[in-house]
Amino acid sequence: MLCFFFLVNYLSSAACSELLSRHRRSWIIDSFTIEEGHPGPFPYVLGKITIDRDYRVRFDLYGEGMDEEPKGVLTIDKESGTLYVNRAVDYEEKTVLKLRFEAMKTDSLIDTKLGVEIGISDINDNPPRFQRDLFEISVDEDATQGSHIQTMVAYDKDERGTPNSTFHYEIKSVSPNHPDTEFTIDSQSGTMSFKGCLDHEVAEIFTVVVEAKDHGDVVSLSSSSTVIIHVQDGNNHLPAISGQTGSGKVKEHEIGTSPLRLHTADKDTPNSASWRAKYTIQGDEGAHFKIETDPDTNDGILTVVKPLDFEKEALRELTISVENEAPYFSCKVKERPPSGLWKVETSKGDVPPPDTVKVSIEVEDVNDPPVFSVSVKEVVLEENAPIGTWVEKVTAVDPDSSHARDFVYKVGSDPAGWVTVDPQTGDITTVGTPDRESPHVSDGLYTILLHAVDDGLPSMTGTASLNIHVTDQNDNVPQPTVGFVDVCVSDGPSSTNISAFDLDDHPYAGPFTFELLGDVKGKWKLNPSHGYTAGLVKEPGVYSGPHTVDVKITDMQGQFAVYNLSVTVCDCSVMPNCRDPRSTATTAAPRALAIVFASLLLIMCLLLMAVFMTCRKEFAPLQPSDSSGDTLLPSNIENPGTDCKVVVPDDIAVRFTEETHSDPSNWGDQYHGIKHSNFSKEMEQNLIYEHLSDFMREDMSHLYIENWNQTTWRSLMANGHHHTHQREETSTMNFHAALQALLHQRLSSLQGKEGDLLDYEPHVYAEEGDFDVPSELENIILPDKDSYQKALNNLGPKFKQLASICKPPHIQN
Repeated sequence: MLCFFFLVNYLSSAACSELLSRHRRSWIIDSFTIEEGHPGPFPYVLGKITIDRDYRVRFDLYGEGMDEEPKGVLTIDKESGTLYVNRAVDYEEKTVLKLRFEAMKTDSLIDTKLGVEIGISDINDNPPRFQRDLFEISVDEDATQGSHIQTMVAYDKDERGTPNSTFHYEIKSVSPNHPDTEFTIDSQSGTMSFKGCLDHEVAEIFTVVVEAKDHGDVVSLSSSSTVIIHVQDGNNHLPAISGQTGSGKVKEHEIGTSPLRLHTADKDTPNSASWRAKYTIQGDEGAHFKIETDPDTNDGILTVVKPLDFEKEALRELTISVENEAPYFSCKVKERPPSGLWKVETSKGDVPPPDTVKVSIEVEDVNDPPVFSVSVKEVVLEENAPIGTWVEKVTAVDPDSSHARDFVYKVGSDPAGWVTVDPQTGDITTVGTPDRESPHVSDGLYTILLHAVDDGLPSMTGTASLNIHVTDQNDNVPQPTVGFVDVCVSDGPSSTNISAFDLDDHPYAGPFTFELLGDVKGKWKLNPSHGYTAGLVKEPGVYSGPHTVDVKITDMQGQFAVYNLSVTVCDCSVMPNCRDPRSTATTAAPRALAIVFASLLLIMCLLLMAVFMTCRKEFAPLQPSDSSGDTLLPSNIENPGTDCKVVVPDDIAVRFTEETHSDPSNWGDQYHGIKHSNFSKEMEQNLIYEHLSDFMREDMSHLYIENWNQTTWRSLMANGHHHTHQREETSTMNFHAALQALLHQRLSSLQGKEGDLLDYEPHVYAEEGDFDVPSELENIILPDKDSYQKALNNLGPKFKQLASICKPPHIQN
């Protein structure tokens, strides 16, 4: 029981200090305590405060239990100073109530202030409590007795250091209660352990109830917690081989097959380390077998991992043992003394021998291939050895004892076709000439494959390799790396490099000796002239262009060859590579020749056209229509019967063709009547030139060469005219044919240009079909050049077009 008392703190104010300085008063205050959980009735008197005073005072109380939590626990009579308790209090909630006490005069002046603490006495109203009500733990079956398995912890909320908060641990019950197992707990620390042995097969789970009980004087309180202990199965049962399945046979040279499967029984928990089997093979010389555990059935699967040989051992005897992955143990209780640990017998570390079984594996014979005595042979063969040279001999044996033993030798791989092998003796001879520079030879080594094939069913083949080291001979001459070089033009000597190589190996190759042959003095020289690269030096007197230099290249053994080296001398400041311009010119030459031939062909065609052009004085008069007087001006410049050949302009020919829907090739025949006028030969020639040259310039301008101008054309036309004048009668037909061809070509090119023609339709001055009837026109008199021009200016555009047909062109001298 706690002793509760008042703690009196003297608190003074200005008034109180004055009062105490003049008077000394005696306060009588008893010690007060409140019992936790008092049953009542309430309120009950806790005590009374009395003081020695000459005047009346009034009492006030503030703080915890009054106006602070826990509120309403206490009240005080302001006149008498009596304290009352109004309800029960909890020690675990508040152990002390802190308050302020005041005494006041009747005139409301504070007489005294005091600090007061009222203690609360604790009672045993809280039992010890565990951290959890249920614990689950696991313990191995092979755990040793006395081993720690769990520590229990509890806590009591009652006042510390009193019997109410002091407690101890004890085991209240164990289920199942096995005679060979007893669980214990330390009463003070709560540490749990066991005595005896654990057996998973007897009890997989133990349920232990642990109690914590306090030492209260009036009443003792307690609580409990349950501990569930899972016993993990240990390897206390050995595996036993229960049987085997499989053929027990395996073919020789075969791997990956499983001739045998062993079955095992184990009473421990399946799929645990105590149940899983681990097999071991004894007597497997050469490590031909392995055995693995099937994870589902725990069977042992025997597999061949290395080929077996029937001829060496036809029957293999093996011993196979089995054990578990987890170590074996056993535990047996011998004595149960009343105190301390029990006496037990264990076999942990003292493992009994595992279960074993002997098995026999039969090896079945198969046809073995012949075996060469040496699988890889090294020989030396001289290059260019004569055909029939003996190279080497190979031997093989057939290891079979129950199959065919006859075999023959064959060449398996001979890339260059140099050797053959005697099928019976194995002698290897050459059938070709060995060449060290062959692409099939690498670093002087040539490899062939040889086979020994037996006559079994199926036939089997043994293989051996023959590495032929071909010795080199000086059978190749040095060669330049390139057949042409470039040298730059310079005022002084300039040089370039000449490099050489030799297919032969040392000492039949370089360094080489270079030598210039022929008349090279003052032109070419070598510096240096020995090594793998020589310097070709050009003297200043050598002109630009291509040159040929004879170079002799000699190897270390005196073998040499002479080469015609093409040397091009050029200006390197203009073209760094002397061969580029030559290459460009070579490419451009065919195009230039094509242009020249096309130009010559065009000139010949134009000459032929000019030769056959003629002009006759006959002109067929046009038959005017009745309405001609409304559109024509009588000028008396055209007289009937004059011989004038009209060259119709292109656009007039096009319009007339469209109007009559006739073939342009018949134009001359349809208008054969237009043959008579008074035009002279000179006017005829000028008209032909005027229109024909316009046509040629427009339609063949892309064929003209640069020097082909109008003057040349006029000269050509003049020559053609002169020739035509001499052969007038014989060339008329040719002229008309040429003219028709030109008109036909012109018409075809103008099919898409109709929009550029004039807007009017041509006027027909004679009826169709009347061209055979002569028609007379009024005579047109041309007084002079000016009057003709004036009259022409007064005419409409149609007559200007018509007048241009017979207008004499102005010929420039």
